[in-house]
Amino acid sequence: MTDFQATIKGSKTGGSIRQRLAKLFLVQKLNNPTGIVILLAAAAIIALGTAKMGLPFGILLLIAFGVLPLLHAIVNFPKFGIILQLIMAYFLFVLIRIGVPGPVGTLMDGIQALLLLGLIIRVKEDNHNWVYFKSPITTVLLIWLGYNILEFGNPFAESRLAWVYTIRTVAIVLLGYFVHLYSIRSVNYVRLLLKLWLLMSLIGALYAYKQEYIGFSAAEDAYLHSDPAIASLLFIAGHWRKFSTFSDPVAFSYNMVMPTILCICIIAGKFKLWKKVVLAICSALFMSAMLFSGTRGANVLLPAALLLFAILNYSQRVLIFTCVAAIFLLVLINIPTGNPNIQRFQTAFRPNNDDSYNLRKQNQKRIQPYILTHPMGGGLGATGDWGKKFAPGSFLASFPPDSGYIRVAVEEGWIGLFLFCLMMFTILKRGINNYYQMQDPELKTYCLAMTLIVFAYNIANFPQEALVQYPSNVFFYLEVALIEVTYRLDLAKQKEELQIQSFSTSSV
Repeated sequence: MTDFQATIKGSKTGGSIRQRLAKLFLVQKLNNPTGIVILLAAAAIIALGTAKMGLPFGILLLIAFGVLPLLHAIVNFPKFGIILQLIMAYFLFVLIRIGVPGPVGTLMDGIQALLLLGLIIRVKEDNHNWVYFKSPITTVLLIWLGYNILEFGNPFAESRLAWVYTIRTVAIVLLGYFVHLYSIRSVNYVRLLLKLWLLMSLIGALYAYKQEYIGFSAAEDAYLHSDPAIASLLFIAGHWRKFSTFSDPVAFSYNMVMPTILCICIIAGKFKLWKKVVLAICSALFMSAMLFSGTRGANVLLPAALLLFAILNYSQRVLIFTCVAAIFLLVLINIPTGNPNIQRFQTAFRPNNDDSYNLRKQNQKRIQPYILTHPMGGGLGATGDWGKKFAPGSFLASFPPDSGYIRVAVEEGWIGLFLFCLMMFTILKRGINNYYQMQDPELKTYCLAMTLIVFAYNIANFPQEALVQYPSNVFFYLEVALIEVTYRLDLAKQKEELQIQSFSTSSV
């Protein structure tokens, strides 16, 4: 398939800021008054730093010379910055476990900030052209972002500092949607991002196999025994739950299901046979590795996504596939087995017989009066770890939310829950509408896959918190952006084909 660039009328290449910097450093090589001032200032800083700090300053200076080109690349080459962000999000907890010094999580905030800075510069150079952002999804995301910012002034909030820490993973990563929406402009780059995602997922699955059959690394073993609470959650029935390169088994399991959905959509689409065979093997690896996590909530996600897939793609072939998959699932749910991973998989489809599920139902029932009497909730970060840290004596600090929807309802009230559900509904509605209006088979497949993944995340957000942990929070807004990007690229292709047809007709 040929690559189609989505362009906007009136855009221009090379902005005034970039042109002035290029002229200053590359053309004139600082041989002007501004350059002399910059060189004198640099000399003064180096002299002062060396006099005050000595060797450490020299080391910091060398690091800075290495970091500055990287910062420049992230700001000025968004495609590189997006790829770097996705890789960092995926392997963030590997860096934390092996003991990389410094606030690694803050590094993700820095990359996000640089990408946003680059976006602002490019929009300014493009004469403040906002056409790319006009979408119902953009509108509802801005409303959700604004409400989260408004939560800082929540009169019922026990701690403002908890808001500062929570807003990073709840709302700030949302801004990545705008970076992706503006920066992803070609089918080739969409393919590259999806291939990168599948490659990292394959690494995650294979590493889970390593943990299952070879064992944990020394750093991972130290982590597992660092806190009795960790062992109580991850050591079940004499078997350690696996988490691969992720923060915990839940994040690992969800990040195995989502690429599986992508693989299945491509397998069902109009792609080359060898690609389908490779993706079928990858799907089997992803799902088998997912069982090592022991996360029951993840087991229902693929059947739920396949059900929506069957509804949106009703045909005889899809009906046969759905029936075969349903029979296989029924057998797997009811077959007698001594395998603890399969036993835990089976309990996901019998929730009423599960003690932890019943306990969650009781907790949700207990917190309902609070939600009804607090329209804005108890404030971001009021529950969970941040609640225990910043408001240890509060009522909500000891409440285990266990569910993304319950956390939203408790911390942001029934108003926040309504806005969150409205946001998810708008995204899904837009994805389904775009899918039916698109014509290019490849782009249509990608749009369908992203819509199904968003749907699966909604299901996942009920038993667990699916959208607040890396890398899921970063990838989620990439997937939301791709719903719009694929539609835009499809429209560009249709427009180009119409122009070719009209030119051919006029020539005849």
